[in-house]
Amino acid sequence: MPLPKTNEPPARIQIQDVQPQIDCGRYPVKATVGDRVQVTATIFRDGHDVLGAAIRYKPPGASRWKEEPLEPLGNDRWAGAFDTGGCGRWGFRIEAWVDRIRSFQDELRRKVEAGQEDLAGELSEGAQLLGVLELSVDDALSAAKEDRHEKTWSATYGVEVDRVLARFGAWYELFPRSWGGFDGVRKALPELAALGFDVIYLPPIHPIGHTNRKGKNNALRAAKGDPGSPWAIGSEEGGHTAVHPDLGTLEDFDRLVADAKEQGLEIALDFAIQCSPDHPWLKEHPEWFNRRPDGTLKYAENPPKKYQDIYNVNFASEDWQGLWEALRDVVLLWVRHGVTVFRVDNPHTKPVPFWEWLIQEVRTEHPEVIFLAEAFTRPAMMTTLAKAGFAQSYTYFTWKNTRWELLELMGQLREWAAFYRPNFFANTPDILHEYLQHGGRPAFEARLVLAGTLSPAYGIYSGYEHFENVPVREGSEEYVDSEKYEAKQRSLDGPLLPFVQRLNRARRENRALQRLENIHFLETENDQLIGYLKREADNVVIVVVNLDPAGPQEGVTIVPAGSGLPPAFAVRDLLSDDTYTWHIGRNYVGLAPGQSHLLRVGA
Repeated sequence: MPLPKTNEPPARIQIQDVQPQIDCGRYPVKATVGDRVQVTATIFRDGHDVLGAAIRYKPPGASRWKEEPLEPLGNDRWAGAFDTGGCGRWGFRIEAWVDRIRSFQDELRRKVEAGQEDLAGELSEGAQLLGVLELSVDDALSAAKEDRHEKTWSATYGVEVDRVLARFGAWYELFPRSWGGFDGVRKALPELAALGFDVIYLPPIHPIGHTNRKGKNNALRAAKGDPGSPWAIGSEEGGHTAVHPDLGTLEDFDRLVADAKEQGLEIALDFAIQCSPDHPWLKEHPEWFNRRPDGTLKYAENPPKKYQDIYNVNFASEDWQGLWEALRDVVLLWVRHGVTVFRVDNPHTKPVPFWEWLIQEVRTEHPEVIFLAEAFTRPAMMTTLAKAGFAQSYTYFTWKNTRWELLELMGQLREWAAFYRPNFFANTPDILHEYLQHGGRPAFEARLVLAGTLSPAYGIYSGYEHFENVPVREGSEEYVDSEKYEAKQRSLDGPLLPFVQRLNRARRENRALQRLENIHFLETENDQLIGYLKREADNVVIVVVNLDPAGPQEGVTIVPAGSGLPPAFAVRDLLSDDTYTWHIGRNYVGLAPGQSHLLRVGA
């Protein structure tokens, strides 16, 4: 092995295992504005010199580093933290050095304590050191931070900082054509805000194609007057940058976005990269689409599902760069119209490098923008999309209905917590799980509480509050008379809405429900009951849910002695307003079908 090609000897200080980091620093970890990022590292050097270390960090666009100290934990481990401010990509690194003054003091102290009397040589070394540093003895103790001998630094790691909405929020999905267009949705905004929602998510609002338009219940032939699927984007009236005239004008949409912000709400748009056969891009850029050897276009499929009314774009096109730029420009256009939240349709069927590029392009200019990935696929792809920039992700929560399934899911999500933020939608226009089909109101209540208390971010699709639970056929998860293919007459009058409002109020008033990684599961001695405790500083919440929608269940909830709670403590149920006295150890629980306790400690 050849000698290192440096004028100075190689650094002797070792900086290892810097955390947090993702894939050796390839991707940034995630945080939200105001979070305190906890940093640890292993730092050591050969010999007995005393080391000093610090976190150097800077916000996006800054040229100067800020600093927070690292403190030794023992056994060469160090820890510290820094606070995040605005949105965007922050950077941090570890710096370490030999503290020559403290090294001298430590050596001298140990020799004195060992009874050595002749220390003239050591004292001369100390005098020389003070001379080199041009310090008086009185100044020596406060000079350690100024003398950074053998200064060494780690690689720089990233922290992607988002708005709090990227971590915590309640979503409500609605089809604006079922609410009277943009103006009808505007009228509903005050009530949606009063219900405690944060995001109103709209499926695609663009013109819908005519060719191969789907009819009622996904029929291959549309009847006269059938509006078609909003995901079949594009007609002679425009494509991804236009709005469907039945919903209103672009000015009407701008008023909707502005009114929503006045109510403390955000309008989220669907970003679906697909085109109807009538989309203007088919004529303007035919090279952007896949063709069979006979020249015909290939419509979209996800066997056994077929989407005859849409075509996918060809990311292997010779003009792939033009395609990427056009898609970026679509997003930036809607950002200019006030949209800062996008739900992305099927991102796992598009190239990961495209998403990493697009999200960075958008967030460099607009760091407040949030992207939600609708990716029901394999874990490797789901996690990579999150690492590549998606601030939130759908999960398999909808299909996890037993206690052990939920424990497994939450265990996995906690392992991914540094980069993957879940959004627990209780239902979607595509997913009506059999638990809801057969469980009646108790099933809807149980799943709502689970969604809103297990995950800081959750959502429901309109109709949930009316307990809509009829599939198109037995064994299907598609709704009968699906709103994807026909308009309905919607209004905020569902019998579950008061329950939704109470849950959302509890979420906002309890910081413990605004994070995922603080969950601790509790033993219940009954697999039909699931219990968990969440704590954030002095805010403690205990949740117990009866997973059985068909019958009452009894059991216990065991609060462990290590929970930091007193032997006996008062709790108040935030759903019923009842109060109880609970204890460390076993607490009897009896719940009606699908019912829950949402208990705040210290009522």
